[in-house]
Amino acid sequence: MGYTVEEKNSIQKAYELMLADIRPQVFDPQKLKAVDDAYHYCLEKYDGKYMVSGKAYMFHLIELARIAVLEVGLGYRSVVASFLHGITYKEHVDISEIEEEFGKPIAVLLEGFDRISALHTEKVAYNSDNFRDLFLSLVEDMRTVLLKVAHRVYDVRNQQDVDPDRLGKYFHEIKYIYIPIVHRLGLYKIKAELEENLMLYENPEVFHEIKSKIEATEESRRHIAERFLAPIRNRLDSEIKNGKYKFTYNIKWRVKSIPSIYAKMKAQNVPFEKVYDLMAARVIIDCAPKDEISYCWCVYADITNLYEPVPERMRDWITKPKASGYESLHATVKFDEEVFFEIQIRTTRMDEVAETGQAAHYLYKGDKQSSEDWLVNVRQVLENPELVSLENSYKKNYQSDKIFIFTPEGDLKQLPQGSTVLDFAYEIHTRVGETCNGARVNGKVVPIRHVLTNGDRVEIITNKKQSPNADWLNWVATEKSRNRIRRYLKEQELKESELGKGMLHRRLKNWKIPTTEDVIDQLVKEFKMENSLQLYHKIATEQINLADVKHFLSGEMEQKEDRLEKPSEQAETIKKESFEGESLSIGEDIKNVNYKLAKCCNPIPGDKVFGFVTNEGNITIHRVNCPNAKGLQDRYGYRIIKVRWNGIENGVSQATIRIYGDNQQGLLGKITKVISEDMQVDMKNASFNTDKKGFFEGRITIQIPDIESLEQLMDRLKSIEGIMEVVRIDDN
Repeated sequence: MGYTVEEKNSIQKAYELMLADIRPQVFDPQKLKAVDDAYHYCLEKYDGKYMVSGKAYMFHLIELARIAVLEVGLGYRSVVASFLHGITYKEHVDISEIEEEFGKPIAVLLEGFDRISALHTEKVAYNSDNFRDLFLSLVEDMRTVLLKVAHRVYDVRNQQDVDPDRLGKYFHEIKYIYIPIVHRLGLYKIKAELEENLMLYENPEVFHEIKSKIEATEESRRHIAERFLAPIRNRLDSEIKNGKYKFTYNIKWRVKSIPSIYAKMKAQNVPFEKVYDLMAARVIIDCAPKDEISYCWCVYADITNLYEPVPERMRDWITKPKASGYESLHATVKFDEEVFFEIQIRTTRMDEVAETGQAAHYLYKGDKQSSEDWLVNVRQVLENPELVSLENSYKKNYQSDKIFIFTPEGDLKQLPQGSTVLDFAYEIHTRVGETCNGARVNGKVVPIRHVLTNGDRVEIITNKKQSPNADWLNWVATEKSRNRIRRYLKEQELKESELGKGMLHRRLKNWKIPTTEDVIDQLVKEFKMENSLQLYHKIATEQINLADVKHFLSGEMEQKEDRLEKPSEQAETIKKESFEGESLSIGEDIKNVNYKLAKCCNPIPGDKVFGFVTNEGNITIHRVNCPNAKGLQDRYGYRIIKVRWNGIENGVSQATIRIYGDNQQGLLGKITKVISEDMQVDMKNASFNTDKKGFFEGRITIQIPDIESLEQLMDRLKSIEGIMEVVRIDDN
């Protein structure tokens, strides 16, 4: 059932009144025809549609168009968009039909309006800056956001037309999104109205309490204002009369807005009666443009000569206007012991800009370019929207390298352009990233490599059996994700390397080949690996066949014949005496027989050791877990003697450690600090190599007093973030 004849007549009358009001801004016949086409198109589509209050829906569209032009400063395209906004989802009209009927620019405006209308803003209070950036990056034409501002102005004025369940959401957006935006744009009248309605919604009792107190003191404040302003008028009239000033002026005064007073009460922690600067006055000068700045400063000087100024409250927005184009001199002066006045001094032009929010375009030229580039286009739209073409649209001026993605709970995450589902998963938590198996993006299931777009709502799907692989590095855009994937892969490689190490050592034992560092290094070179860990990993993953290892080592062993001679008579004597008596003590004279520490394993005091009698009759001290120990014991057991540490004090021994980890910035400095400064250990030699994946292997030879000190040092190194492995190795 459509509108009644009476309703249609009322709608038509309201439309004609709106046209009469906006005609000075939209006077071109072709533009007025576009507005008229949109009006009749919607009249047909919305015939019989009503607001929550029972008002015909067309009245809402007509009033919105009026606000967009007369209060926000937009042009005819925004009037057309005001009529058509939301029609795609309210009446299921395809956007292609809108583009065909009304052109591409209107379709772009409506698409942007639909995108920001669909955003989930429940948690905007925690992400207000990100939400503002998201708004700006979602739209191609900044008029979309301004149209949304006009819509919220309508909502606060006509709350009876809004579904009560949605009203709270709208005020939430007004508080955290739209008030900051209109403040930045210099739309101060709209800002004041939104703030008052917001306070009425959130704190109605406090609002009415302050309002009643203002009304109760209205007469006394009027007398105070007249007494305060009289000397200023007298001074200005006198200077005009004697010819010093060539301008006319007007002075206004007011009590500050209720939200402003309430903010002062909270900031100063005082009741209404103790807020000392409740009143404000404005001196508006009408003069030639060339004299604007000098006359404003002259009036400032006159007022501060009459009344004592508060220096810290002085604001000069004439020399350097605000980004919105706002220009004015502000001063707070003391009238008596209990009353302070805020004075604003500006010209008629400045006052018009301040009231309408239309900034001076010259601010955004040359060296005065604003750091907030997105304001440039907004100001152009507000000053002369008809000249802003689609080619010069906001999207061209504001190319963000960021996107904003919603979690299912409404939290907002910021990621770089090109980020995938996998990037988002790692942004939530490393474990979520490692088990990511896909996602629901805006309700649709997508794979982990799916590239996200601004404003997507993403729910990550995980699977405990899922784990990262090397291909994942090709599916992420953030360095954080890459680092987490690399770390996981390296940790897995280390685990597999340990398995491979065990496999190799067992085979070497079966083949009766000593597991020395020299043997491992030969294998690393033969199979063209970067390090021993990579060798072990290839063995564990069967990329290197152990049969090939045996074949290579057998050939090497055949080239080395055992040329060790039968031990000398002196060596036999030492062996016999050693095992017939007590263990030899390292550090004491052993019947004039010299001993030395084996270089293959570098034993240090505290290590479990044994002695090996050489052909020359000397004793070489080996660690019991020396790579050569097994071979020596199997082949030359008759030359092994028991030894123990004793009598070595304040000495130093040499040990070599191998460190493996993630090559993070500053990590080398942390390692050397622990060794040299914290443990006060001397480094004899150090070398570090970094592989292609960003992980390093370091070998450090140190001088250490005993095994206890070495173990303490290794524990300290393992506690450094980024270090994955610290082991003692044999320095061949």
